[in-house]
This record gives sequence, structure tokens and C-alpha cells, in this order.
Amino acid sequence: MRRIMTAALIAAPLLSAAAGAEQVGEVGVDWVGNDILIEAIEDPKVQGVTCHIAYFDRSFFDRITQGNWFEDPSNASIACRQTGPIKIGDIDRGPGGEKVFSESRSLIFKSLKVTRIFDEAHQTLIYLTHATELTEGSAKMSISTVPLYGSE
Repeated sequence: MRRIMTAALIAAPLLSAAAGAEQVGEVGVDWVGNDILIEAIEDPKVQGVTCHIAYFDRSFFDRITQGNWFEDPSNASIACRQTGPIKIGDIDRGPGGEKVFSESRSLIFKSLKVTRIFDEAHQTLIYLTHATELTEGSAKMSISTVPLYGSE
């Protein structure tokens, strides 16, 4: 119920998860209702790979007392694993990789992104999660790798 009230009051469409993300866990952090949310995201172009992202979700009370109503912290952690037979589709194989997932973390200026990079020489998929901020950028990032040894 708290989550529904918070979302309704804090511009729900702007903070909702992107299609394909499924919340699989929620851990209470403190008595004011701040939580760590865990979402599962299946790579849409690589069958058999699922990433789990953990990030901080500010409570309604925290937003009132701390200000900055429309922004969540940039911190996020990612772990990607093989969850079935891996079949690589038409992916970007360049060094800049390809966006797999993105969701808003503020009203307009910040988003949480997951980018996939294919390290062909080492037969490894690299998944990078980071925040983008228009004014300062963000050095907070996390990576996870999925080896393709023995895969198609």
C-alpha cells in the first residue's frame, strides 16, 4: 500500500520500471520505509541470460524530509547469469555496446541504464549498469559478466 501511495504522489509514470523488468524482491532498509528493490530483467536479444538489479527506493517520508522529491540515488548493483541455453540474436558488437534496459531515476535528468558489451575475443557478455545525469554524470557503476564458453 505504501508503494502505491508513493507512486501516485511522485509522478508514477515517470518513475515506473521499463517494460521487461519484474520486481522479484524488496528489502526494508529502515523504519521510514526506504527499501532496496530487486528486479529481474531478461536480455531481449540474448536468450538464456537474466540480470538482477538492486537499487534504492526512497520512501514518501524520506522525500518530504530530505527534499528533492523527484530523484532517487544513482547507486545500483547488477548480477547477470545464464538461466537457460544461450542463443545470441542480432546484437551490437561494437565497443560501445547496446542498451538493454533504462528507467527514470528523476523527473527528467537522470536514468538508470544497463548496457551490454560483447567481448568477442574472450567470448564474454559484459553487462554494465550506471546512472546518467545531465549535469555531473555518475561514477557509480557495476558490471557483471556472462561467459559464453560452450554456447552457440
